[in-house]
Amino acid sequence: MKYPMTAAGHAALENELRDRVRNERPRLAKRIHEAIADDPNLVENSEYQAALADQSVNEVRIAELEDKLARAEVIDVSKLSGETVKFGATVTLVDEDTGEKRICQLVGEPEANASMGKISVASPIGRALVGKAKGTAVVVEAPRGERTYRIEKVEWL
Repeated sequence: MKYPMTAAGHAALENELRDRVRNERPRLAKRIHEAIADDPNLVENSEYQAALADQSVNEVRIAELEDKLARAEVIDVSKLSGETVKFGATVTLVDEDTGEKRICQLVGEPEANASMGKISVASPIGRALVGKAKGTAVVVEAPRGERTYRIEKVEWL
């Protein structure tokens, strides 16, 4: 399975991978070494156990990032256009109940980050928006209940 993502999303994952391999991995190895030096009884050495757990989490994330990058399908959003919402589109939405505006970009799952306005095309709101045009009202089944949004603008930034 390929992961569609923007060039910016791909670069962010590459940067995180590079940091985890070059910085975090050696830092954790040093932390483990220091914990062993402080207390060679590894069974009861809480610092050693904590460092080992952190190292495990880091290695799992490295493997996850390597997998996502290996299966990435980088899409150049600047070459996309159109009147309907699809991957890469930046969409301005208006909440029909509150009038609140929300701007989001539809991206691939690996780079989704709702707090930064990056919405996965596979999320409930992403699935509701795909294929719709400016002026259309969409109903989104979200964890906090049903919401209705009107698509005010579709842009390709």
